[in-house]
Amino acid sequence: MSKIGELLVQQGKISERDVERTLLAQNEMGDMFGQVLIKLGLVSDQDVAEALSRQLDIPLREAAAYPEEPIRLDGVSQEFLFSNAVVPVAMAGDLITFAATVPQDPFIAKALSMALDKPVAIQLGLETDISKALQRYLQADEQEEGDELSDQFAGQSDDEFIEHLRDLASEAPVIRLVNQIIHRAVDMGASDIHIEPFEDGLHLRYRVDGVLQESRDAPAPSLAPAIASRIKLLSHMNIAERRLPQDGRIMTRVKGHELDLRVSTIPTVHGESIVMRVLDRGSIRLSLTDMGFSEDTLARYQTLINRPHGVLLMTGPTGSGKTTTLYASLASLDSEKLKIITVEDPVEYQLQGVNQIQVQSQIELSFARALRAILRQDPDIIMIGEMRDTETAQIGVQSALTGHLVLSTLHTNTAAGAITRLEDMGVERFLITSSVNGVLAQRLVRTLCKHCKHEVELDDQTIRHYGLQRFLPQGQTTVFQAAGCEHCLDTGYAGRTSIHELFVLDEDMHRVIMSGADATLLHAAARKQGMITLYEDGLRKVVAGKTSLEEVMRVTQDQTESEEEAAEMAAQLAAHLDQPAA
Repeated sequence: MSKIGELLVQQGKISERDVERTLLAQNEMGDMFGQVLIKLGLVSDQDVAEALSRQLDIPLREAAAYPEEPIRLDGVSQEFLFSNAVVPVAMAGDLITFAATVPQDPFIAKALSMALDKPVAIQLGLETDISKALQRYLQADEQEEGDELSDQFAGQSDDEFIEHLRDLASEAPVIRLVNQIIHRAVDMGASDIHIEPFEDGLHLRYRVDGVLQESRDAPAPSLAPAIASRIKLLSHMNIAERRLPQDGRIMTRVKGHELDLRVSTIPTVHGESIVMRVLDRGSIRLSLTDMGFSEDTLARYQTLINRPHGVLLMTGPTGSGKTTTLYASLASLDSEKLKIITVEDPVEYQLQGVNQIQVQSQIELSFARALRAILRQDPDIIMIGEMRDTETAQIGVQSALTGHLVLSTLHTNTAAGAITRLEDMGVERFLITSSVNGVLAQRLVRTLCKHCKHEVELDDQTIRHYGLQRFLPQGQTTVFQAAGCEHCLDTGYAGRTSIHELFVLDEDMHRVIMSGADATLLHAAARKQGMITLYEDGLRKVVAGKTSLEEVMRVTQDQTESEEEAAEMAAQLAAHLDQPAA
């Protein structure tokens, strides 16, 4: 029997070198060979499925051959179907045919045959086709459960209502519904789940690649109290408190993924709004080379994190990947030879060999108080989750001056803006120049779907308008644009990468800072020193075909500047420093 790699090489889909690369990646990722090929973008899932069908001599179920209406089977639970990615697709007499993503697994066929007491046939199915078929089960079940539970809360007192909620939250339909909502988030690769009650009903939205997407099959409005109660029970919240915001945490395992769900509830005029942040412990990338850095930016950044002391700041809005980059930075350091301590709120991922402290505001364990204690622990490197107040910023700067490397985050729009933000927090400029090594601003941009992206020709006026001429190779006048297909939920994008702006504080920048320059002039000075801005780094990724011009504009529209604006800023800087403009 030919191996799947050999089959794909014979078909000309991949090369021998691709097979070697995939085997190396498989050792690290632990997935099956075909799945690793798809993740590396070397072949499509259709190519792998066709090769697997030939290798196993198992027929491949085409998308058009799936039934429109779900086939109901007594004796097989939905949990089994979802957990094993298997779905019934045909019935002929006593024989029941299923489609599965791993049809060669003997457990699936044996379990189904025993549960149904009938002969079963297993065909190979694409993961996307099987997921769509399973979604039809969810939609049908949610409709039935909404009808069953619609009038159960009428005429009850508060105590009876709460007791009823507790009972409902422990019943199979609600448990299954909440599980399905979480399962769908994993299937979509969502980072957040939003369950929101409005006047026109209950809305269910998922944040995928930083953009919210409405779910077409939201649960019935009558199920909102039961869903909220189930989530509260799982996250150890007070089920009876519906008037105050609450926070909790759910640790669970879904389809082989170790999930950490951070749950937040707030009361609104139409009921409790719930947001669950989905942290997939298995999918976090803790390698700086996987963070989307351009080569020149990465080399300069690694120089900064390898310095023995000083402050290195990460800036950007919430959800821009600052913490993940900090984790990757810590993971790149030698934790066996260095004492690394972090103070976080919350501790999102646990790192090997790193002492991590969780801020506990209810017992007054704040960032500042933890930092003061850390300095007595003989650390080499300190990571502060966020510099939120004057005291934390001042202790962080003092720690850097006493021989520690301090990594932290700040909420500013630009890298240069971090300097004036520190000054606003009460840190003197001479302390900033003495302690801060550099500032990295970061944003996340969606990457183009490799299945449907297409080239577009740009005219000279467009190239000049967007400032692309600096980055386009000689003779290239095309970039890629999003289209939309079934692989990317018709968005045109799949996954995200980072764009960066690294502001290094050297002697020239120290003089500009000490001259009292504001954030605009600091930015101009950094540009003069050769800093690549967020927008320009985004343009480099557009030219490389990783993302689209529209996506970069969406993320950096407050950062874009024309050549005239850049020249004007340079002139203002020269006037400020009383120097001739370059």
